[in-house]
Amino acid sequence: MNQVMLAQIVGGEGPSPFGPAFLMLAILAIFYVVLIRPQQKKEREKEDFRNRLKKGDEVTGAGGLFGRVVDIRGSVVMLEVAPNVRVRVERRTIEPLIASRPAKAEEKESGTPA
Repeated sequence: MNQVMLAQIVGGEGPSPFGPAFLMLAILAIFYVVLIRPQQKKEREKEDFRNRLKKGDEVTGAGGLFGRVVDIRGSVVMLEVAPNVRVRVERRTIEPLIASRPAKAEEKESGTPA
C-alpha cells in the first residue's frame, strides 16, 4: 500500500494541542523579562530617589526645569532655578539630574564663563 493511503486509514494524531499555548507562554515570559521588569525597576529607582530628596540636591523638574531643592513640604518641592527665583513643583515630577547643567556645559565648550 501507498504511505499516503496508509496514513489516511490510520488517521494519525496531528499536532499537539499544547503547542500554541506553550508558544504564547514563552512570548509572555520574554515580554516580561525584556520590557516589563526593567521598566518596573526603573520606576522603583526613581521613587526611591524622590523619597530621599533633601535640601541642596540638584534635580530636573517638570518640563525639563533644572534647579536645586530649597524646601520640601509633603508632595510639593520648592526649586531654585536662578538666584532668588523659586518655583513649586510636584514631587512625582522630579527626576534625578543625569547630565550637568546646560550653562556649565556651554562654559566648558566656549572656555569663558557665562
